[in-house]
Amino acid sequence: MTFIEQLRHAQAQNDSLLCVGLDPEPSRFPDGVARDADGMLAFCLAIARATADLVCAFKPQIAYFAARRAEAQLERLIEGLRELAPQVPVILDAKRGDIGSTAEQYAREAFERYGADAVTLSPFMGFDSIEPYLKYEGKGAFLLCRTSNPGGGDLQAQRLADAPGQPLLYEHVAALAQGPWNTNGQLGLVVGATYPREIERVRALAPTVPLLIPGVGAQGGDAVATVRAGWRADGPIVVNSSRAILYAGNGADFAERARTAAQATREQLNAARP
Repeated sequence: MTFIEQLRHAQAQNDSLLCVGLDPEPSRFPDGVARDADGMLAFCLAIARATADLVCAFKPQIAYFAARRAEAQLERLIEGLRELAPQVPVILDAKRGDIGSTAEQYAREAFERYGADAVTLSPFMGFDSIEPYLKYEGKGAFLLCRTSNPGGGDLQAQRLADAPGQPLLYEHVAALAQGPWNTNGQLGLVVGATYPREIERVRALAPTVPLLIPGVGAQGGDAVATVRAGWRADGPIVVNSSRAILYAGNGADFAERARTAAQATREQLNAARP
């Protein structure tokens, strides 16, 4: 299956719009979990084991692993996710963005080394920085569009005076992802839950591409407003929550507490669907 087919299948099978972000911060691990690279792996696998039937995707963040020389553990984590939940796609949160020849190596890293089903990318060096990823048949890529951080508007909300209609930059990215850049049919967009009006605008410009929506939970995004702005029957949304689920408990029952938090978030998202 292609990435989007995998995503739709997981959403239907698990009745879920929820993605759990795997951003392991050892200083926040509960007692009994080693605060090293192997502990990061064990912690993430415990969370995944507890939530595998509740999610439509897992999203490991590469920086948490690379900063601690834990790339081998990231490889083993993704292998473990395949064993635990083969029906659930894995989105590698890498936010890569470089010229074509270097992008080829980053694409190889994401799809061959780590075996991810999709990857997050920065589109701001243009199509030739995206194209190498699209050559991997059936693999997905989410382009940063209107991100959840307060500083995102410094560039993303600026108007392009020379583009037809003078769109805002994020609007231009959305139109490209829906149209000429989507050469393999697997492009999506990253739009923050902290900006539901912008989610609605992106969805109007890109009605069928999947939206990866971070910012629900610890960042304060409104889950109900997010779903109402972005959900369409023919345009899937993937709503990510990381810290609110990962660190829902700090005792020996941390995985069970994570499951409870994931269940509550999934139910809240589902209740908001039309």
